[in-house]
Amino acid sequence: MALGVFKGTAATGETVVVDALKQHYKKERIKEMVYKNNPLLALMPKYESFGGENLSVPIIVGGPQRRSATFSNGQADNSSTSNVKKFLLERVRDYSFASITHEAIRASQGNADAFVRYATMEIDGAIHALKRSIAVAMYRDGSGAIGQQSTTASDPQGAKLITLENPEDISNFEVGMKIVFAESKTGALLSNVGTKEIDSVDRSAGTFTVKVNLHNDADAGDYIFQLGDAHAGVDFKKIRGLEAWCPASAPSSASFFGVDRTSDVTRLGGNRYDGSALPIEEALIEGLSLCARNGGTPSHVFMHYKNYAQLEKALGSKVQYDKVSSSDSSVGFTSMKIHGPAGTVDVIPDVNCQADVAWGLQLDTWSLNSLGAAPQILDLDSNKLLRESTADAYEVRCGAYMQIGCTAPGWNVRIAL
Repeated sequence: MALGVFKGTAATGETVVVDALKQHYKKERIKEMVYKNNPLLALMPKYESFGGENLSVPIIVGGPQRRSATFSNGQADNSSTSNVKKFLLERVRDYSFASITHEAIRASQGNADAFVRYATMEIDGAIHALKRSIAVAMYRDGSGAIGQQSTTASDPQGAKLITLENPEDISNFEVGMKIVFAESKTGALLSNVGTKEIDSVDRSAGTFTVKVNLHNDADAGDYIFQLGDAHAGVDFKKIRGLEAWCPASAPSSASFFGVDRTSDVTRLGGNRYDGSALPIEEALIEGLSLCARNGGTPSHVFMHYKNYAQLEKALGSKVQYDKVSSSDSSVGFTSMKIHGPAGTVDVIPDVNCQADVAWGLQLDTWSLNSLGAAPQILDLDSNKLLRESTADAYEVRCGAYMQIGCTAPGWNVRIAL
């Protein structure tokens, strides 16, 4: 099977050549597909030449302190030099797959358009799954957790219903998804629960059911992961997103890309502000003020649709709207303008963002660094379609090799709402 080409003989004997996959999935089209409805993924600057073993991100934490109102004191302190830390970013991988049956290909030989439509449906689905995985992970800590169970199953026959601690996390779950559980984000998987497959999703209630009973083995507080995503030992399988760079509490001495962040938890671990007891508009201003005090000039605030609606209602007639666009895509997003202490800020809703958290970002300090486009169709051997060894079908593989980096965590803020 050559690149995007299927050759077969129709009933009339004519040769059908389908090369539309090659032409259809150009880089710009994939970008447009991926960035649509994913504002942080679309707007964060991209660096697509992340080769080698790691990527160095140096940060000047502080300048030399050889100064004094007394000449001799300033000159004598010759041990003080610039304080520079260096994050060494390592790539993680993410994959998705599309399967196109041989029967479907044969059945559409006489109509090339029919085959293209079927192939497009399956491949678009794979790209959509991967883009959502990346977009959700960009906000999180790298552990792979996409939700937390709210209550322990209590059905004597073994419950199939999972209720999420945060109902808004239901957007991370899909019918057919295989999931696993752990007591903590970085703990061992619960072997007594095993792997479960989602059977139905109630997006209004924030619940879903699995096909096989849980038998009370999954408890309140357990974290939920898509199969294969969970943190394993010291390895983070998902990108280290905003929650890792600017965690809810001050970072510990644990190595973060080779850096102990306790020497300056703000400049190396971001700002954090608890505005949960304040009206939402006041919480944003206070959080942005804290960030500005520490040198940041936030340009964007990202928040969940739930909180965006709260802010919109709170501002009432004072709401000002604008349009923001990605520099490398025609995709645009509607934003609300608010006036912060360091200038005007675009507030943008993003379904991938955690509910009740707002991220005040100086966006030019961030980058999504990848080896090639993220995501991309894996066709280095010039074959988009690969014969499956264990099925009567052909496979299309999508993947991404990437990591998020920040050159100034202290110029960004996590605001609890």
